[in-house]
Amino acid sequence: MKTTPGIEISIPHFAEPLRIERVVSDYTGTLSLGGKLVPGVAERLRKLKRLVEIHVVTADTRGTACKELARVPLTPHILEAGARHDILKKNYAEKLGPSRIAALGNGNNDALLLRAVRDAGGLAIGVDNGEGCSVEAMQSANLFIVNIVNALDLLLDPRRCIATLRK
Repeated sequence: MKTTPGIEISIPHFAEPLRIERVVSDYTGTLSLGGKLVPGVAERLRKLKRLVEIHVVTADTRGTACKELARVPLTPHILEAGARHDILKKNYAEKLGPSRIAALGNGNNDALLLRAVRDAGGLAIGVDNGEGCSVEAMQSANLFIVNIVNALDLLLDPRRCIATLRK
């Protein structure tokens, strides 16, 4: 397996610098709008892949994730229909080591993922791409960002989040 350099963010008054080795993201409503990747996302994910592992974990509500993410290229982890997607997403992150994750999500089924990452010392980002962000997801995140492009740009230039997260 190829190792990636990771992203380190030193934030004043945090116990330790954030060390991000993986991004775990939802697809529907987070990376996409109406089932299509938001313009600019594929380009940013390709850049981000040089720095970190990227995992897309999704219920794939519209059935478009595989086709859309092939442009990056990324293969999403599609969750089983009828299962508790919130628990499956949280468990997925816990297996990877949530303290080294930047998690992105917008729905109620992303809230446990975001909370697990935040509570472990990782970076949890709630995103509204035009399909909304649930209150539960927002309350589980370290920060909330309008538009996935802004969230990915923040990861590509992590100094952008220092002012927001410092104490």
